[in-house]
Amino acid sequence: MRWLLDKPTAACYALSVLLQTAVASPVQPNPVIDLLPRQTITPGGKPCGQNNATNRGCWKNNWNISTDYEFTTPPAFNTRTVYQFPGPTIEADWGDYIIVNVYNDMQDNGTSIHWHGIRQFGESNQDGANGVTECPIPPGHMKRYDFHVTQYGTSWYHSHYSAQYGNGVVGALIVRGPASANYDIDLGPYMITDYYHETADRLHLRAEKVSNGPPPDSDNVLFRGKNINPLGPGGAYDRLTLTPGKKHLIRLINPSVDNSFTVSLVGHTFTVIATDLVPITPVVRSKLFMGVGQRYDVIVEANQPVANYWFNATLEATNSCGRSRNPYPAAIWSYAGASTTALPTNRGTPVTATCNGETGFSPIVKRTLSASQFQLNPNSTLPVSLAFPTHPDRGQVFEWRVKNTPISVEWEHPVLEYILEGNYSFPAAINLVDVPQADVWTFWVIQNGFTLPHPIHLHGHDFLVLGMGSGTFNAATMTNQLNFNNPVRRDVEQMPGGGWLVIAFRTDNPGCWLMHCHIAWHVGMGLGIQFLERKAEIPDLMHLDQMVPNCDAWRAYWPTNPYRPRVDSGLKKRMMMEGMGVARETWEPAVRRIG
Repeated sequence: MRWLLDKPTAACYALSVLLQTAVASPVQPNPVIDLLPRQTITPGGKPCGQNNATNRGCWKNNWNISTDYEFTTPPAFNTRTVYQFPGPTIEADWGDYIIVNVYNDMQDNGTSIHWHGIRQFGESNQDGANGVTECPIPPGHMKRYDFHVTQYGTSWYHSHYSAQYGNGVVGALIVRGPASANYDIDLGPYMITDYYHETADRLHLRAEKVSNGPPPDSDNVLFRGKNINPLGPGGAYDRLTLTPGKKHLIRLINPSVDNSFTVSLVGHTFTVIATDLVPITPVVRSKLFMGVGQRYDVIVEANQPVANYWFNATLEATNSCGRSRNPYPAAIWSYAGASTTALPTNRGTPVTATCNGETGFSPIVKRTLSASQFQLNPNSTLPVSLAFPTHPDRGQVFEWRVKNTPISVEWEHPVLEYILEGNYSFPAAINLVDVPQADVWTFWVIQNGFTLPHPIHLHGHDFLVLGMGSGTFNAATMTNQLNFNNPVRRDVEQMPGGGWLVIAFRTDNPGCWLMHCHIAWHVGMGLGIQFLERKAEIPDLMHLDQMVPNCDAWRAYWPTNPYRPRVDSGLKKRMMMEGMGVARETWEPAVRRIG
């Protein structure tokens, strides 16, 4: 795997990669869990045949695009074992198990890896949010993540240790499955991300100080890790090749630190077939807004003259959702047979970008509620505000708050360890909301008290986007503005600046689930909250004692860390992998609840 960077100090971040993918008998779950055995499917049999270019709605004969993946999942045909760091694309089939061994060879940083958007049914301890579901992995130690992929589509993984993912600890995560429209060629993940010459750790210290004004501009925007350097010589445009006459599946991902984009392809449209990990009825769009953390599966048909075409990522003009020193971020999408060196000649019609989230998508697997189910309690409204406290060492800083609390997790004592201990005396600073009822719809009003928008991400669920708007939401007079009939469903939604976002999720997944803004600066400055869902059931669903050896190792390491004390929320350097020589900790498979 190659990482293509546009700065001369790239060698400082060069990392070697050992990637091993194994197809083997799946890890055996706890015998009390009802997991279907491995099966052999006869090609061409009922009910709908095999997945191919003209039959994308079917999957391995017995499942299809209308299968409700929250209740029915293909059996574990494979276990995918990955030894990784950093950045390889992890690929699996719907229903597989993924096992990832993460070795921390950094000198002075912990790490944890979050599998963005993966529901982790009955596996909250595999979610990878340090301070929430685990302790950070200390230098010189290894953690094995083991989880079942019950959804399919496009996602990504990233470090959840402070702002570390901004240093490049990210990669694509692709789960192959059926699709709601046919295509000929799967071109794989296409990551569009902001890029900074300085480390994210130092940039956070700059971004938090009120005297420095707005957050730092990105130095570039990269397409699959490439772009020209806008500040000097060097770099190259990324070139993606399209086959004339064919339909291409392209998996768009925005893993940025701060920048949101409106993407467009000159002379072409996108047929959108999935939002995050939710298949939708195909809809054609000429452009798409991509908030931080969002993904779209799109089909692009190469039905124009053989040539080179600009693929543009346009930022909103007033810098309300990010700014870059590259004023015109772009890649080149080329038809096979076109010049491999010439630039496109058609600039197209300029796109006016906003910071508004996309609307109007219809999930294939429907979730429809009655308006009479919409019930709020005093804890259901989550006000987001910005404060400017003065720190004795760092001066006046920006501090984002939810329910008037800037979240600050305990790296050394995550919430799931509290559960293991039977200790429910949680500190106020971790901003925990208890959600005890089982299998009910819960409704949440996120009220934005400041002018900036926020991409809101919820772990452990894809949520219903019931509505959003400007001003203050009033349930007594504005419920008629909400959509309960198969609304948009995803795991990241853009909350408008100075406005409101109303979401719902069903309490069908016991665990501790973080909800936060996915702008790294904002979550690092406190914009997050935790939902503790059905806490009484958590100890019976997963081996919580598996976290203890890693937490003990972290607690032994942390007093030796030269960069104490921690200066951010703890939620948002890379390493050299040579001879590992790391003893693997005693491990037993996670208990899983399937179906």
